[in-house]
Amino acid sequence: MGNWLVNHWFSAAVLVAWLGINIFLFTYYFLFFDRDPRYFYTRAILGCCRRTLRKQLDHNLTFHRLVAYTLALLTAVHTIAHLFNLERYNHSQQADDGSLPSVLSKMHLQGIKWLNPIHSNQTTVEYVAFTTIPGLTGVIITLVLILMVTSSTEFIRRNYFEVFWYTHHLFIIYFAGLVIHGIAGLVRGQTEESMEEVHPHRCARYLTQKEDDCWHDCCKDPEFGSIPAESWKWVLAPVLLYIFERILRIWRARQEVVVTKVVMHPARVLELQMQKRGFRMEVGQYIFVNCPAISLLEWHPFTLTSAPEEDFFSIHIRAAGDWTERLIDTFQQQKLRIEVDGPFGTASEDVFQYEVAMLVGAGIGVTPFASILKSIWYKFQQADQTLKTKKIYFYWLCRDTGAFAWFNDLLASLEQKMAESGKADFLTYRLFLTGWNTSIANNVALHFDTAMDAVTGLRHKTIFGRPMWNTEFAAVAEAHPRSVVGVFLCGPGALAKSLQKCCHQHSSLDPRKVQFYFNKENF
Repeated sequence: MGNWLVNHWFSAAVLVAWLGINIFLFTYYFLFFDRDPRYFYTRAILGCCRRTLRKQLDHNLTFHRLVAYTLALLTAVHTIAHLFNLERYNHSQQADDGSLPSVLSKMHLQGIKWLNPIHSNQTTVEYVAFTTIPGLTGVIITLVLILMVTSSTEFIRRNYFEVFWYTHHLFIIYFAGLVIHGIAGLVRGQTEESMEEVHPHRCARYLTQKEDDCWHDCCKDPEFGSIPAESWKWVLAPVLLYIFERILRIWRARQEVVVTKVVMHPARVLELQMQKRGFRMEVGQYIFVNCPAISLLEWHPFTLTSAPEEDFFSIHIRAAGDWTERLIDTFQQQKLRIEVDGPFGTASEDVFQYEVAMLVGAGIGVTPFASILKSIWYKFQQADQTLKTKKIYFYWLCRDTGAFAWFNDLLASLEQKMAESGKADFLTYRLFLTGWNTSIANNVALHFDTAMDAVTGLRHKTIFGRPMWNTEFAAVAEAHPRSVVGVFLCGPGALAKSLQKCCHQHSSLDPRKVQFYFNKENF
């Protein structure tokens, strides 16, 4: 009986750990993952806390993946433990050696107080797995989890986003199956009443060596009952929070959005300027956009490129997949009705909390910094004296010259406004062209001595190639030896690793000297 109890408790412990990960994930995701700032004030609440604590909010996707992999691992352990249990059940049912497992397996087969769910020699493990409620729901939720994990790989997300999107919503089936999984009581144990009379440590030997004239308490047969299903207790609160949040998002998304202006920029970048009643934003935030004419269920995140000071909000959409291609093609012919949910918070919201900021954008990843630079322009326009930031370094990496075109006007306006305000050195920007041909190189060589850049028409010259980040960080550290520098990136993971490494290398061990803090946009 001891072995049986150990095996049962092992399965139960794995199940508890498995469910614990679920509740931890859901609680974190819905209570601490920063959502709409008007309703979820996580960043505001942590605004008075240390910067390192606030930065943990920006690791929500990393945390999400970590929990998902842990959940998959514990699911495998849980499944293997049950398979071993079923094999032991089957072996004990077929045994006729008078051993304790054999004796226990043959008790109460006609009633409801049995221990072994395999009641005959003809019942197989496969039969239990596919005909009982615990077995069938276990198979279903395991298959659902496999589909969700495998379709979440970067290759699928990048190339077949719809597959990722729809399979990820199978979590509804997953949690429904999880709640139902334990109601049939396949995992059983000795009842409390029976334990008081026939305790396994005291009475186990009497079960295998029972005498006909046995008279004491251990002569009674132990009685067994199912362990109550408790998974619903673990998921009830998070699911209710999720349902509330979904209803809230649907209500917000149904509010009318008016597209006031449509601009088609070079390199197939579409700009949409919109208005929505009660819409309030901060720099660097993003929204989810849905176009019912293209897909009723797909919502895609886009960074806001407008400033909080403007009377509209805007996004820039680059052609990068079927959905964006169809959206751009359709908007070139006619305006479509779109739905907007948000805005939602990002790391870039904290940019004005730093004395010095380094903004790094790659390609269309410049969009959050468009909002920041526009806001700076308005702050200079209004002579805002509360601006804590004293210096901004802006780096933009692009593969082709066309990508620069839609941002040139903003940079030119900033140059002019800062010169007029006597703060021409407030913004230092560097534009890097990582892809070029012979004609571009020849054109730059012909206009090398001109005051304006031949590629962008701005005062700062375009640099061909990639930045030497160690050199850039060393220069910033030397120029600001006692400042806290915020490094903000919207770009690929490889670039993030390089910048994060530079932040560690160039931060002083003395907390009174220069410190670099890395922040990355996550969608």
